Amino acid sequence: MDLCQLCTQHDAVGGYLCPGCTKATVVRLECLPALYDALAPFLAPSSAVTQGRSGKGGPAPLPVVEGVLDLRGPGGMVGVVEDWLSALRLDRGMRQVASAGSVEGRLKSAVAGLLANMPWIAVSWPEAGTFASEIRDLARSVASIVRPAAPTERGTRMGRCPAQFDDSGVCGAELRLGPGERVVTCTWCRTSYPPATWEGLKVLMDHDTARVVA
Repeated sequence: MDLCQLCTQHDAVGGYLCPGCTKATVVRLECLPALYDALAPFLAPSSAVTQGRSGKGGPAPLPVVEGVLDLRGPGGMVGVVEDWLSALRLDRGMRQVASAGSVEGRLKSAVAGLLANMPWIAVSWPEAGTFASEIRDLARSVASIVRPAAPTERGTRMGRCPAQFDDSGVCGAELRLGPGERVVTCTWCRTSYPPATWEGLKVLMDHDTARVVA
């Protein structure tokens, strides 16, 4: 391997994740239990938001926010982390361990299991890129609830995504380079643009803009 599977930059180590992405993945894993705890206050619906129909005979408002409940439930954050730990154990020929205890305890245990194997993941696991990407997306999803980004934290606006589709349509979603990120990734079509492509990216953006104006 010459390129990191997450940031697609050259990896001098020759593994599946470069040292920078390996460290970032470790930090994201370490943050998951704290993010799980931070979701608890967001379970209760805002008093400013009404759900369903109002008035006599209408359905009662849900006592919790479903999205947050899903993330804190057995199939949410813990489900994602446990599935990856199970896949890792399978590929390494390790004994599978049945999940037990509270969701919070299971999450901490699964995180610890993945952290213990991060050196192997970064260098030897072909699934490392997909794994690191899912952990990144999970951490960002939860963080967007517990700590919404301020305008200055949303990154630098790069323009509109010029990715072309089979029907000759262009994606057109807004591209942003987030703080500390090295690769621009479209949040809509998931096309990635590493720094080496930025000059060509600007040419494509200018071309699409000119075509729209014309």
